[in-house]
Amino acid sequence: MAQTGFTPIQLYTSTTAAAAPTSGNLAQGELAINTTDGKLFYKDTGGVVRTLASGGTSAIGGSDTQVQFNSGGALAGSANLTFNGTTLTAAGLSGPLNGTVGATTPAAASVTVLTASADSAFTSTGAVQLSSGTTGQRPTGAAGKLRFNSTTAQFEGYNGANWASVGGAAISNDTTTATDLFPLFADATSGTALTVFTGNSKLLYKPSTGELKSSVLNAGNGIVVNNQTVATSYAIASGENAMSVGPITVASGQSVTVASGSRWVLL
Repeated sequence: MAQTGFTPIQLYTSTTAAAAPTSGNLAQGELAINTTDGKLFYKDTGGVVRTLASGGTSAIGGSDTQVQFNSGGALAGSANLTFNGTTLTAAGLSGPLNGTVGATTPAAASVTVLTASADSAFTSTGAVQLSSGTTGQRPTGAAGKLRFNSTTAQFEGYNGANWASVGGAAISNDTTTATDLFPLFADATSGTALTVFTGNSKLLYKPSTGELKSSVLNAGNGIVVNNQTVATSYAIASGENAMSVGPITVASGQSVTVASGSRWVLL
């Protein structure tokens, strides 16, 4: 029995799989069905042909730019674009879309690999967080790669041949250390030093006293210079000798102590 207020209409049918009617095939409100795949179509009040699906409809052609998904996660009319409620996958694009990289309005985005074909600029007042990992987790090297090494707690970069430290230790004026330290030497006298060398036990420096120890002091120009005033008290230890070219004055309140068996020779 027909329901009051509704008029039965004739359905147009097609037996060609995936076939869909065009806007010219249907009048407003008319229905069409594909008897091969069971898809049902209708023409809405805006003149757009839509396919009916559980949970929503999708436009077939026309000027409608909205995209809707059915409850099964598939986009009606396209086998190359699917959505499971969290992930949008289309022709190689996969992942949660939180924003558009390069859009006019800033937005957050999560990407696996970001490749820039031109210069890149980071203009915020924040910071760029670099990849971090142990020495054993170093990726395949490529010139220009930069990362933080969590094993050495240092930034490092790949120079085309090896991973090398980026930056260096802080420099401070040390006048208190009472143990012998190794002097450092650079491989360049100007510009940028690529390599820093350390002295060994044959050359040592004690910051607290200013003493420089060397296996042999060689005056290349033939002159050894000493001040005529002993401005700071000094003790010549047992087993050591000292010499000075006079005249020599020991400043008021200062002294020179010579251990038993040692000598201070004034020339």
